[in-house]
Amino acid sequence: MRRFALVAVSAAALGLAACGTESTLDPALGYGATPTLPAPASTLVPTVNIAEAEGWPEGRMPIPAPGLRVQAFAVGLDHPRWLYRLPNGDILVAETNAPPRPARRGGLRAWVQGLVMKKAGAAAVSANRISLLRDADGDGVAESRTAFLENLTSPFGMALVGDTLYVANADAIVAFPYQAGQTRIEATGRKVADLPSGRNHHWTKSLVASADGSRLYVGVGSNSNIAENGLDEEIERAAILEIDPATGARRLYASGLRNPVGMAWQPDSGRLWVAVNERDELGNDLVPDYMTSVTPGGFYGWPWSYYGQTVDARVEPANPAAVARALRPDYA
Repeated sequence: MRRFALVAVSAAALGLAACGTESTLDPALGYGATPTLPAPASTLVPTVNIAEAEGWPEGRMPIPAPGLRVQAFAVGLDHPRWLYRLPNGDILVAETNAPPRPARRGGLRAWVQGLVMKKAGAAAVSANRISLLRDADGDGVAESRTAFLENLTSPFGMALVGDTLYVANADAIVAFPYQAGQTRIEATGRKVADLPSGRNHHWTKSLVASADGSRLYVGVGSNSNIAENGLDEEIERAAILEIDPATGARRLYASGLRNPVGMAWQPDSGRLWVAVNERDELGNDLVPDYMTSVTPGGFYGWPWSYYGQTVDARVEPANPAAVARALRPDYA
């Protein structure tokens, strides 16, 4: 009877998570340089619709735009999250998941969130591995796969500078010696700098190097949705850090970016661009995720405001001075 009750409650909770408000904004209005920002809306449990994972049917592939072709480059990977192309064409893939987290607190909402994360595949044990995929004949299919680096700590971002490969683990940047063409690194990594960790609401750490290799840039996500765990838990989070790989010294390059995942240099302007996952639980039409060029020293609003200076009234205490200097991103 007790087991039946638990199953019934679980099903009801997942059903509740799938309910809630429906989107009312025309999707075309929710993206671009000037997206429409409707009034916030909230429900007891946010609407969450997770697509069922399904493999490609035999003989069928996704349909791309005219002139393009899609095929499987590699299969059977363990939760692949990030790719990095080496100069010789080899592809590194981070097979990774979140590090162990403390038990969730917060009643029904937190419990439902845990069930949803599990359904999405985000609760599995991390492989803590970077694999190397090689397509020697250039036919778009990797003929070989090797365990390139193992026993890492939820690795994500990667950057090659000369003969040094930098890996952004969940808790630190680690450097490894690299020789062109090698398929496995056995050497012990050298820690370059610690990174914010613990609790790890957002654990992925994106990584890019400056053109001359003298600086590394790390995207560090927030430890919460809207700083509900306190600002002491957000030190050097929701930010891009600039790190000197020679000394480990760092500075805050930009802040107020809730979860900066994916960075790249714009080749013409030389400016850093980033994709940012914004906050949740303001309804199905808010808040748009965005891409933006990054102003050194710039502040982009989180947690007090979003998409520039639109105040999030849930955040207490308010911070009008921070809102007043919040920069508006380039593109939703």
